[in-house]
Amino acid sequence: MSEHHTHQDRGFETRAIHAGQPADAQTGAVVTPIYQVSTYKQDGVGGLRGGYEYSRSANPTRTALEENLAALEGGRRGLAFASGLAAEDCLLRTLLAPGDHVVIPNDAYGGTFRLFSKVVERWGVEWSVADTSDTAAVRAQLRPNTKVVWVETPSNPLLGITDIAALAAVARGAGAHLVVDNTFASPYLQQPLALGADVVVHSTTKYMGGHSDVVGGALVTSDAELGERLAYHQNAMGAVAGPFDAWLVMRGIKTLAVRMDRHCANAERVAEMLSNHPKVSQVLYPGLPTHPGHEVAAKQMKAFGGMISFRVEGGEEAAVGVCDRAKLFTLGESLGGVESLIEHPGRMTHASAAGSALEVPNDLVRLSVGIEAIDDLLADLRQALG
Repeated sequence: MSEHHTHQDRGFETRAIHAGQPADAQTGAVVTPIYQVSTYKQDGVGGLRGGYEYSRSANPTRTALEENLAALEGGRRGLAFASGLAAEDCLLRTLLAPGDHVVIPNDAYGGTFRLFSKVVERWGVEWSVADTSDTAAVRAQLRPNTKVVWVETPSNPLLGITDIAALAAVARGAGAHLVVDNTFASPYLQQPLALGADVVVHSTTKYMGGHSDVVGGALVTSDAELGERLAYHQNAMGAVAGPFDAWLVMRGIKTLAVRMDRHCANAERVAEMLSNHPKVSQVLYPGLPTHPGHEVAAKQMKAFGGMISFRVEGGEEAAVGVCDRAKLFTLGESLGGVESLIEHPGRMTHASAAGSALEVPNDLVRLSVGIEAIDDLLADLRQALG
């Protein structure tokens, strides 16, 4: 039985710690070494040890992470990149050619929107926007030249939920690839490939790394042929994860399951408190029964995640004031670390979407709920809300 199948039969927590990471053959080291190396001695011309010749093409530390990522998402091939956007860029240039069309979400991450609107569009690729939580709305945007349907679920920052299985059927019927950005959920909470997605995208900076100390990205696919094409472009374009960054992401992944359990538990308590607060006009959290995507999220996710957005009575200045008054919640961009973060998407992470179809409400505050003591987090939000 191959190592791939052995790992696929094991529990998630076991895979997170062991997949792609046998003890070092030479020393018995239980943690994969950091191969901080650019080139490799060849045993005669073309005689490569383990296929390694140059670290852009492959590096043993990165290989360990890539095998681990594939095992966690239930895929055949994993690829690690210098950032989430580097992963997205590689994917788009592999799947698309000038004249092709993409459907993107109406509440996509600002950096993803910028990549389409300012970079990919100049390359002759068309895109249109749809509410991906509405399968009919996506179907209405499909064209004969649609090659990719792009989904974030839960989405950033409005926490929209898309039915992955339903949209996979729509994309397949149109001859398009379904790409799912699984950053907010992580593979612990959601398995898009098992639901019919063709490719999963991650910013491993977020929950996978989990400690706000590394920037990285990943692609995972079940399609071996597509995996080869992606690997070719990864090498040809070169935005690979360095060995120390790959090692930090692997280190974070080992505790992903236990961290996500606490992120989810804390977020549920925060969402409950915010829902009953007089200064809060709306809470966006898929764990709330009032959330329009609650039933779909309950069907396709193990739990509802650590991200919450909410709208503040009094508009933009009131929302900015909440961000400014928070003390334990750190004012900062990014998400998914052990520490709690707060931000104003309209002025921060999603400023690039201002004036577009993806503009976010100016009274919106986004929380990345960390793993601190829940009573401390609740007290900080109460004082910040006044």
